[in-house]
Amino acid sequence: MFREGLTFDDVLLIPRKSRVFSRKEINTTTRLSRNITLHVPLISANMDTVTESRMARAMAEAGGIGIIHRFCSIEKQVDEVRKVKRAENVMIDDPVTVDPDQTAREVRQIMNARGVSSALVVEKYGKKLVGILTSRDMLFEDSNGRRVKEIMTKKVITAAPNISLTKAQAILHEHKIEKLPLVKRNGDIAGLITLKDILKKIHNPYASKDSRGRLLVGAAVGVKEDTLSRAQALLEADADVIVIDIAHGHNARVLETVKMLRKKFGKKIEIIAGNIATSEAAIDLIKAGADALKIGIGPGAACTTRLVTGVGVPQLTAIQDVVKIARKHDVPVIADGGIKNSGDFSKALAAGADTAMIGRLLAGCKESPGEYVMDRGTAYKYYRGMASHEAGNDKAVLDGGKDGFTRAPEGASGKISYSGEAAMVISDLVSGLRSSMSYLGAHTLSEFSKNAEFIRITEAGLHESKPHGV
Repeated sequence: MFREGLTFDDVLLIPRKSRVFSRKEINTTTRLSRNITLHVPLISANMDTVTESRMARAMAEAGGIGIIHRFCSIEKQVDEVRKVKRAENVMIDDPVTVDPDQTAREVRQIMNARGVSSALVVEKYGKKLVGILTSRDMLFEDSNGRRVKEIMTKKVITAAPNISLTKAQAILHEHKIEKLPLVKRNGDIAGLITLKDILKKIHNPYASKDSRGRLLVGAAVGVKEDTLSRAQALLEADADVIVIDIAHGHNARVLETVKMLRKKFGKKIEIIAGNIATSEAAIDLIKAGADALKIGIGPGAACTTRLVTGVGVPQLTAIQDVVKIARKHDVPVIADGGIKNSGDFSKALAAGADTAMIGRLLAGCKESPGEYVMDRGTAYKYYRGMASHEAGNDKAVLDGGKDGFTRAPEGASGKISYSGEAAMVISDLVSGLRSSMSYLGAHTLSEFSKNAEFIRITEAGLHESKPHGV
């Protein structure tokens, strides 16, 4: 006798009596892992055409989180993590510095590489502040050979390192400046507060932040020889969570990797492990030390694993099977793949997932690293599954060459329509979720899953659910 497995298009949520009178009453706060909380239950996928620093920033600013993919050098991945951690900060404790004898050309290169518009000028062999170089100082500077000491602003307004944000804001306003260096009593630089970061804090009150006010960001590792060194470098760059990224997470090497990372870094590391689709896998990964579980074998838009291998579990059933185990151990779960719209997103969370990982819906966004192309007046972005033929070749080069075995690709690649800024896509998904929660009378995601009752539908029911006759 065969078990029956269901996915999102097989079911609908049954509406319940509701006392939710406004979607503003709804709270979408959730847990990403044992110790990380998000205001929005969304994660951008660790794919090389979905998440690098720009997408991770957009996700964190909206209240979710992005996972930087691992299909690059350790140095490149670390740099992407650092870009996110520097993007928004109540106090920048490692501001970009230059010395007075550097040239304008050298400073421009540094600013471009670090993605900043200003630099603090310090003594050549010390940390004492002697000036500041802003974009206004450089705006009409056409001589690349001039020295910083000839261009910089010498009279700098500063403050003590322990200044409150309110007082810092008042000083910026009083002196009509955008940068406020923080200086110790001996003149050494202690940090920097910028007007831009204060405004971001005001405009993005629900942004995902760490204890130091920096945007949250995750990063993926594999189970190769460089896993430990890659994870260590990412943690030193202050990555908030490490995702063990492998197609079949119920694998001895994944279990060994979770145990190794837990033993090496202890409580300093948050580990997400996957992908899995069974309760047995959940038990083993939780015992190994995982802080969250990623669910999905083959449901992704660019994944052909089920067609190539005949292996997988329909995503809704997979979520429910894993959730039964994870909840007993207070371990959050992530629904990864198969989400085509806000209705699927809502069903995944109603089934018990704490968050959902999105790939294709974000791959067409401005912030994704996929190539932007115009074809006959229509804008597209390039998107590929990480098990596609093209990605497989690139991974083989990254891993040091092919091993002599021929593997059938388990992913697809191609163009998808350009979809504008990620914030709009995120907003549409979360708005749909809030509406779904209101239909079930749920103020929180916990209430949402408790109130959820699914009804199986037929092909005619699915057809009826879509626009028809218009």
